[in-house]
Amino acid sequence: MLPSVRLSERPFFALLLVALTVLIVPQLALAQTDVSASIYGAFSGTTTGDGTQQSPANQAGGLIELRHIANPIFGFEATYSFNRADQTYTSHPGACPAFGCTISTESVSSNAHEITADWVPSLHIANLRPFAVLGVGLLLNVPATAQATVTTTAPCEGLQCCLECAAGSTVTTTTTSPTQTSTKAVYVYGAGLDWGLLPHLGLRLQYRGNLYSAPNVTKLFSSTSTFAHTSEPMIGVYLRF
Repeated sequence: MLPSVRLSERPFFALLLVALTVLIVPQLALAQTDVSASIYGAFSGTTTGDGTQQSPANQAGGLIELRHIANPIFGFEATYSFNRADQTYTSHPGACPAFGCTISTESVSSNAHEITADWVPSLHIANLRPFAVLGVGLLLNVPATAQATVTTTAPCEGLQCCLECAAGSTVTTTTTSPTQTSTKAVYVYGAGLDWGLLPHLGLRLQYRGNLYSAPNVTKLFSSTSTFAHTSEPMIGVYLRF
């Protein structure tokens, strides 16, 4: 037999139902689909591994988002972003004497293309909508040229000391090396705020962080085989349908 509800408990359940209705129904009514465009700065840290030090350049980029939010929990988006992603690889021999180290450096000019699918939980408060981002996608680093310049600095020794340089000094040579496209999985997290300025137009402020395996766009150096992180503070506008 099902338990009965005492008359004294009915007002409590009625108030609870009213409170849930007041909180949830307005959120359902404020579902939206929008498209946005943002600009950002891409700031990446240096990674080291497998005898290589990799130093990405800090660059500017742009992001396009197509987002649909049905309720505070069910929201999603598809994104595409582009930024310059020049990489510098340096042989990293570790501890070495004052003379005797051979150091090679290769700078590769490349472009980063990123495509992601993200979960976007959010709340709607007046003309503000704070939100979070959690997603996964692909990161493609495409070299701008088929060859990159390699600079090698080596100690002067043997017969070379007599013919080209003084003992104890170094000799620098320049060669080229082929490049290659790198495709990696990328994991995205972040948070932001939509600020409605007009009925269908607003400002979007957000921070996105990217985690991925360091790209290998050169055939001369091995990848550092470590996770890299890129921070992307950004500002943009959105148009709501």
